[in-house]
Amino acid sequence: MKIPILSQKVYPFLLSAYRWYLLTPERSLDAAYKAALEIKLVENEHFAGNKIEINSGIYSNSVMDYFESVLKQQLKIARMRLTEFRASRWFSNESHHRAARKTGIEYPTPSAILEKLNFIDQVICKYHNLDCEVNSLELVNPLQIVKVTPPNSQPSAPKLPSQNQEQNQKKRGKSDTVGILPRSLLGTISRLQVELDPNAEEDVIKKFRYNQRRSIIAIRLILLLIIVPLLTHQISKILVVSPLVNHFRSEETAPIFLNLEMEEEALLEMQRFEEKIKFKNLISGAPRLSGEEMEMEMEEKAHEIAEQFRRESANAIKNVFSDIFSVGAFIYLLLISKPSIMVLKDFFDDIVYGLSDSAKAFIIILFTDVFVGFHSPHGWEIILESVSRHWGLPANRDFIFLFIATFPVILDTIFKYWIFRYLNRISPSAVATYRNMNE
Repeated sequence: MKIPILSQKVYPFLLSAYRWYLLTPERSLDAAYKAALEIKLVENEHFAGNKIEINSGIYSNSVMDYFESVLKQQLKIARMRLTEFRASRWFSNESHHRAARKTGIEYPTPSAILEKLNFIDQVICKYHNLDCEVNSLELVNPLQIVKVTPPNSQPSAPKLPSQNQEQNQKKRGKSDTVGILPRSLLGTISRLQVELDPNAEEDVIKKFRYNQRRSIIAIRLILLLIIVPLLTHQISKILVVSPLVNHFRSEETAPIFLNLEMEEEALLEMQRFEEKIKFKNLISGAPRLSGEEMEMEMEEKAHEIAEQFRRESANAIKNVFSDIFSVGAFIYLLLISKPSIMVLKDFFDDIVYGLSDSAKAFIIILFTDVFVGFHSPHGWEIILESVSRHWGLPANRDFIFLFIATFPVILDTIFKYWIFRYLNRISPSAVATYRNMNE
């Protein structure tokens, strides 16, 4: 008596598991279809039916992060469920269909399956760089396709992937050939079609708004990258670095000069002051200063110079730590503004490549003459000396000469490679204008 009772308990469970197995293709396809619908809903509501551009900068960073997470989640669901659908259809055969009909399961029609697959392909194929031409017919049983052909027409055999690839290559070959009409005429006809399109005005307005948002985001990022590090440098120097340096660096015990160059500069200033006093005594009609009076003025000037270089030394130490804070703020801005950086790159590309050939050649020649030209070593020398003085470091002449002898040459090589590798391909007329102007 126990065996029938046990079978009565186990049989419904096995039947429900078997029904779940038979419904796997339909369940997987529905889940992928719902994920594609979610992506399409976001496109229609927030991107005017267009592709979800993560780096577009239309919305704030938090909103774009949310859209990115939704997109990645739904794409993952759609692709996993499509893989599950393919695997379940692979093991599906006619016996499974008969068993499904016996258990009361009705599979959707092949036309409904094809409609869902086509919709899924149209949505998810926009979000990967591979070839998006997915043949949805391969996911459907060829026997079912033959069943739904009209009775008056001859059923055609399903095309194999190799046949589809050959047809696609033929289509590409035909499109790559030279047309009967010139391209300029075809471009004029296309422009007239756009101008006569009733939705052209709306498209122009959308493009203008997009360019306006992009320009605002790019200019705002440029201002932030300039203003925030400068403000960070000044605020950290006043509120944090200066109190700490003044606390740990007492004026009595701290050295006046950080390097020998500062000391030589102070001695040279003292020597000029002494010569100036003697010269005034010689040419002025006033009574001459005695030796003690000259000694007192020299001593007063020495204290003044010492105080000046003590402040300069302390300021150099403060600059080192304040620059660390400003570099940290700059790097933090770059890390949190990755979408805006892509918008900024697009903004600069439009500006640079939108210039005329003569303007591009003028900018190239100006840049090369300033940084890698004949007079550039003097500019690099001034820059390096200013940086070393800013940080209180001695201006090492050997290092400066070595830097001038190597860095501009490397920069010039990189610049020439960029002209040869990229600009010559994108704008060969600008390269020709550049060479003519250089000659």
